Amino acid sequence: EVEDKSEKKRLKDVPIVRNFPEVFPEELPRLPPTRPVEFQIDLVPGAALVARAPYLLAP
Repeated sequence: EVEDKSEKKRLKDVPIVRNFPEVFPEELPRLPPTRPVEFQIDLVPGAALVARAPYLLAP
Protein backbone atom coordinates (compact mmCIF):
# COMPACT_ATOMS: atom_id res chain seq x y z
CA GLU A 1 0.00 0.00 0.00
CA VAL A 2 1.26 3.47 -0.89
CA GLU A 3 1.28 5.88 2.03
CA ASP A 4 0.28 9.52 1.63
CA LYS A 5 3.16 11.69 2.88
CA SER A 6 1.07 14.88 2.69
CA GLU A 7 -0.98 13.73 5.67
CA LYS A 8 2.09 13.10 7.82
CA LYS A 9 4.03 16.32 7.25
CA ARG A 10 2.27 19.51 8.22
CA LEU A 11 3.47 23.05 7.54
CA LYS A 12 3.74 23.73 11.27
CA ASP A 13 6.10 20.74 11.62
CA VAL A 14 8.78 22.31 9.40
CA PRO A 15 11.38 24.06 11.63
CA ILE A 16 11.99 27.03 9.32
CA VAL A 17 8.25 27.73 9.15
CA ARG A 18 8.03 27.70 12.96
CA ASN A 19 10.93 30.16 13.19
CA PHE A 20 9.35 32.68 10.78
CA PRO A 21 5.56 32.55 11.22
CA GLU A 22 5.06 36.07 9.80
CA VAL A 23 6.47 34.90 6.45
CA PHE A 24 4.39 31.71 6.29
CA PRO A 25 0.79 32.54 7.27
CA GLU A 26 -1.67 29.68 7.85
CA GLU A 27 -3.99 31.07 5.17
CA LEU A 28 -3.24 33.44 2.33
CA PRO A 29 -5.22 36.71 2.52
CA ARG A 30 -6.15 36.88 -1.19
CA LEU A 31 -4.94 36.28 -4.72
CA PRO A 32 -2.14 38.53 -6.02
CA PRO A 33 -3.30 41.72 -7.77
CA THR A 34 -3.68 41.85 -11.53
CA ARG A 35 -0.61 43.33 -13.19
CA PRO A 36 -0.82 45.80 -16.11
CA VAL A 37 1.96 43.97 -17.99
CA GLU A 38 2.06 40.26 -18.68
CA PHE A 39 5.32 38.61 -19.61
CA GLN A 40 5.72 35.73 -21.99
CA ILE A 41 8.39 34.01 -24.02
CA ASP A 42 7.45 33.47 -27.64
CA LEU A 43 8.71 30.11 -28.86
CA VAL A 44 9.85 29.44 -32.42
CA PRO A 45 8.26 26.26 -33.81
CA GLY A 46 10.87 23.71 -34.89
CA ALA A 47 13.79 25.53 -33.22
CA ALA A 48 16.53 23.29 -31.78
CA LEU A 49 17.06 23.20 -28.03
CA VAL A 50 20.31 24.51 -26.61
CA ALA A 51 22.05 21.47 -25.12
CA ARG A 52 25.19 22.91 -23.56
CA ALA A 53 26.55 23.09 -20.03
CA PRO A 54 26.46 26.70 -18.80
CA TYR A 55 29.82 26.58 -16.98
CA LEU A 56 32.85 24.36 -16.69
CA LEU A 57 34.00 24.06 -13.11
CA ALA A 58 37.70 24.06 -12.28
CA PRO A 59 38.97 20.85 -10.64
